[in-house]
Amino acid sequence: MTPLLWLLGIVAAYIALALSVSVASAAFHRQRWPALFLTIAAVGAAIGIASVMPGGAVWGLLAADVATLVLVSVVYALLVRPGIRWKEARAGREAGRRTLLHLVLMTGAVIFMVPFAWLVVTSLKEDEDMSQFPPVWIPRQQVMVRVDGRQAGLGITRYKGLPVRVAVLEEEENGNNRVRVLGPTRKSDGYDLTPAQQADAMDWARHRVEFEVPRSQVKKVKHFAPVWKNYPDALKFLPPETHHGLVFLYNTLFLSCLTVIGTVLSSSLVAFAFARLRWPGRDVLFVVLLATMMLPGAVTMMPVFLIFRWLGWIDTLRPLWVPSFLGSAFNIFLLRQFFMTIPNDLEDAAKIDGCSYFGIYRRIMLPLIKPALAAITIMTFMGSWNNFMGPLIYVSSPTRMPLSYALQLFQTAHGGEPGLLMAASTMMVLPILVLFFFTQRYFIQGVTLTGIKG
Repeated sequence: MTPLLWLLGIVAAYIALALSVSVASAAFHRQRWPALFLTIAAVGAAIGIASVMPGGAVWGLLAADVATLVLVSVVYALLVRPGIRWKEARAGREAGRRTLLHLVLMTGAVIFMVPFAWLVVTSLKEDEDMSQFPPVWIPRQQVMVRVDGRQAGLGITRYKGLPVRVAVLEEEENGNNRVRVLGPTRKSDGYDLTPAQQADAMDWARHRVEFEVPRSQVKKVKHFAPVWKNYPDALKFLPPETHHGLVFLYNTLFLSCLTVIGTVLSSSLVAFAFARLRWPGRDVLFVVLLATMMLPGAVTMMPVFLIFRWLGWIDTLRPLWVPSFLGSAFNIFLLRQFFMTIPNDLEDAAKIDGCSYFGIYRRIMLPLIKPALAAITIMTFMGSWNNFMGPLIYVSSPTRMPLSYALQLFQTAHGGEPGLLMAASTMMVLPILVLFFFTQRYFIQGVTLTGIKG
């Protein structure tokens, strides 16, 4: 029952928020300032009602949703709605629908960004913050102080019932810490001491009072400080014969570039033949080509492996890039749809000028399908960069491994060090994210224009 109530509360919160934004926007555009201020006040009042609502957070959320819907609806009916024409009311409803759609899309974007944010944050955290619940989202490290010429961690514990700041001098084998009093706690630590208590703590600090306390009773004082050393440490753990990962990077770039070249070249040639040339059995072969997309990869895995073993390509990079020069069913289909949108008049004019079929393909067709080529290039590069199954099957030598397989070996060897593992994962994911960020316009354009007649 509780999950259903949470779902109902979240949906109602979306509706209430969309209504509030729509009413506030309508009041702002019509310069009805009392309605705008009352809308904001209604949302604040609903949040206040939720904070004092008994029965738990879910009932508070439902109460806030209902209160927001009622109060904002009253404000709209009394202060915004009067005097609005029919067309303006219709435009307002359309704006409300767009607002709700944008809220849903933004929420989805945030949800999809959470794993990547967790990846980056975890790569910058200390090991002791990895398994804390609730999760620590701000990378931090213990504040260090200088005591007797050496560094000591700053902490908070109680001495004679009084919270004090201490320096951790030594961690004993019996589970205790030997600490020295440094002074009273501060308001930023969450304690408000009286002047007399502060004087006692200062007196203990002047006398350099030292004592032992269980380690669990010492609260570390931390500040925002990302652990940047996780990144160079992750590279140091990679095998020296791979030049600390440079060989993995070279193999990945080599495979990605050859795969992109082979896929774009072969798929565009085959797609051009299916779309612009007339030859017996063309449509039948195209249907057979599309049918191959329904075959699971597990069906062809063993026959392909036997072929590569017969060729002597096992433990080489050839099985990972040579098949790209044989075309891809999906990419051929995508490019064929683009080729079919190009008017026949361009091809006829080129034939009259004496241009060959290959000249038409190279000089006329390819420049006109740049969006599709860009989309295929991006998808192929990302797929090759993240390819794990292929190297797992065909490659066994460390010097021939790409980054994806090397990351799996790194996890096997250093899985107990999540900071280093997440740092290595971030370094592998970051280039492909940067590539997609700067080329997403071409990717989206190439996919959305597929099949549109020109």
